Amino acid sequence: MIIRERNREKLAASIRSAYPITRDVHLQFGNCHIRVQSNSEPVVKGLKLYFSAFATAPAAPDRLISVHQTDDVSVEMLLTEKTPDPGKTRIKEEYADIDGGRIVRKLLTGMVFIFGGTDHIAVGPCMDNLNQVVNFINNRHIEWQILRGGILGHAAGVRLQDKGIALAGFSGMGKSTLALHLVSQGAEFVSNDRLILEKTDFGVLMHGVGKLPRVNPGTILNNPSLQGLLPPRDFERFASLAKADLWNLEYKYDVPIDRFFGANRFILSTPLDALIILNWKQNGGPTLMKQVDIENRRDLLPAFMKSTGLFFLPEPAMPASDPSENAYIRMLKATQVFEISGGVDFQAAVKACLE
Repeated sequence: MIIRERNREKLAASIRSAYPITRDVHLQFGNCHIRVQSNSEPVVKGLKLYFSAFATAPAAPDRLISVHQTDDVSVEMLLTEKTPDPGKTRIKEEYADIDGGRIVRKLLTGMVFIFGGTDHIAVGPCMDNLNQVVNFINNRHIEWQILRGGILGHAAGVRLQDKGIALAGFSGMGKSTLALHLVSQGAEFVSNDRLILEKTDFGVLMHGVGKLPRVNPGTILNNPSLQGLLPPRDFERFASLAKADLWNLEYKYDVPIDRFFGANRFILSTPLDALIILNWKQNGGPTLMKQVDIENRRDLLPAFMKSTGLFFLPEPAMPASDPSENAYIRMLKATQVFEISGGVDFQAAVKACLE
């Protein structure tokens, strides 16, 4: 298929005509109902398996997403390359704003995403890139939450002893690893890498995203609850590596929360009681957790602040969102904030959280 049309509604109609929908799945993320349609049975099966904790009965959707499997799609219009995020160099996406929405093309996979309003489309080799389809679905939920007044945070989240805890950290600090250690201690899992904070009359709520935690082999080897996640051959290979080598591995494994920790352990919303920011390093000495005043420790804010990115499209009549440090400080004003510094020691961090 060749994409030239610059009107979202007409483009959506042409794609759905070329690749007719045959099946669907309904997902419930908190108060957000998403209907996902597809022309591919394997795609729907893969999404049902991935989102098994959030599959629900059919209902009127807040967002409609159609996923069209094809190996033959190209975009014949001028696209703008997206500037890589800070610390990154590879250009992965290019995009164009069109009438009623936006087109994004993934350079490495050829996947194309069209979105705007309540109607959203993924087209391309979807089955080979199911992770990108999953991210697209989760981004639609994130957009829905932000349009309702939420603010996006870069953090994992758990509910521990009826307390909601957000876990942030600078790149590679191990927030997902710490979250899973806490789940092993009885916590409920809220989110892996993104949280949307919502201010209410009763305090701040944190809303998670239906993304399974992705962990490296070192996390699996050091968490008895995850031992069955590694195939025996990989277990032997990774167990022989030094600690520093394990820390730097790029291998990642999805962790199905219900399978490893029990049913109903993946929740998506809870009051936010504390934000813990990981600011430790290998061989950094004793691990220390202390409460901080985030307004006086603005150096820690970048670990939690997160841009809405290319897949967020504000509504025309909506006031511009405020991504400033002051906006985050206002949101966190009534929340306890802690810094964990010193050396990397997950057991010490778990103990500090429990206490």
